[in-house]
Amino acid sequence: MPENCSSITRSTARPGRRLLTAALALPLAVAGLAVASPASAAPAVPAAVPSGPTASVTLGDSYISGEAGRWKGNSAGTSGSRNGTDRAWTGSSYDPSRVYGATAASGCDRSDVAEVLSASTGSQNEIDLACSGAVTANVFRAANGGKSFKGEAPQADQLATVARQNNVKLITLSIGGNDLGFADVISNCVQDYLIWYSYCHDSAQSSIDSKMPTAMAGVGKAIDEIRAVMADAGYAPSDYRLVLQSYPSPIPRSAEMRYPESGWTRSNTGGCPFWDGDADWARDSMVPQISRALAGVAAAKGAQFLDLSDMLQGREVCSTATRQPTVSSGPSATTSEWARFLDGGLNSTQGALQESMHPNYYGQQAVGRCLTLLWGRPSGDYACRNTAGQDASGMYLTAR
Repeated sequence: MPENCSSITRSTARPGRRLLTAALALPLAVAGLAVASPASAAPAVPAAVPSGPTASVTLGDSYISGEAGRWKGNSAGTSGSRNGTDRAWTGSSYDPSRVYGATAASGCDRSDVAEVLSASTGSQNEIDLACSGAVTANVFRAANGGKSFKGEAPQADQLATVARQNNVKLITLSIGGNDLGFADVISNCVQDYLIWYSYCHDSAQSSIDSKMPTAMAGVGKAIDEIRAVMADAGYAPSDYRLVLQSYPSPIPRSAEMRYPESGWTRSNTGGCPFWDGDADWARDSMVPQISRALAGVAAAKGAQFLDLSDMLQGREVCSTATRQPTVSSGPSATTSEWARFLDGGLNSTQGALQESMHPNYYGQQAVGRCLTLLWGRPSGDYACRNTAGQDASGMYLTAR
């Protein structure tokens, strides 16, 4: 039986800039569709790029799937719409599928404001194949060691179908964070703040360092797999653009924390339970280190690089430049946080833990704007930043 996925697809041929137009079920293991292994003879290359609708496609993990798009900022309020921040509120209950569609059930969490949908690249179809929690092996083709994930075939195999049904112009990839153990790092740092009263950054740094070579090798292979799929579908490298992006820091450095290190407000109000030393390490050491490593892979593999490490500067969880909405002062793209706070800890649980520390509704729109701007730069590597006091329209690029 074929494996199917609920990829999120939008066609700009229909009205409604931010609305999903379809949940496209893609057959991923069609009888007779064989992928050659490296030892096999090269498959016959189609005579031309497919003549279908133009498409922009995203692959990878939660930082590009649209995870946390449910939330318009953060609020410690626990009832109703949570001071207007919870987009899953129906008026009487909560329905995450209003934001994540069918992927709310699987946990892939492809939101209606995911990067590919928030961006404007001129493509007729905008297709999100990314899945929250994915590692590099979930991108590889099954024939080359790829692994299914959350009931879906490897993303490169899904891309093979998309590439034949569309004229793909842009592929954007975010991957490697889960290979490095992002979730474990966050969990350990939170436990060290709430339970053990010790710092996490020394042990976390050692863990990142030990995993880095294998993780970056996996990112490189993921790019190779994408290139191979596109070549098999008849594309030359010049027929499409491949972008590798990095990760933003969801928490600020200690000097920009609006809650004191002592007491409980960082946890039960702000949702940012990290020691100053660990916050500084994450913001100014770990995130830049990973960005540099990913930039190196992009350069080696001929992919364009989009550095998002400073994208949330001043908009992070608990940053002094932002505030949480209240009953009288609702969410705002200019004053609310652009990343989801830690759901749980000592604050009341609102949504899913996996949404924590990801760009939220506002952050997804901002990173979509970054991709829009990059689309206008056909070559070169860039970093994307925000303009203080402005919404996503204030994003801008600087050359790296």
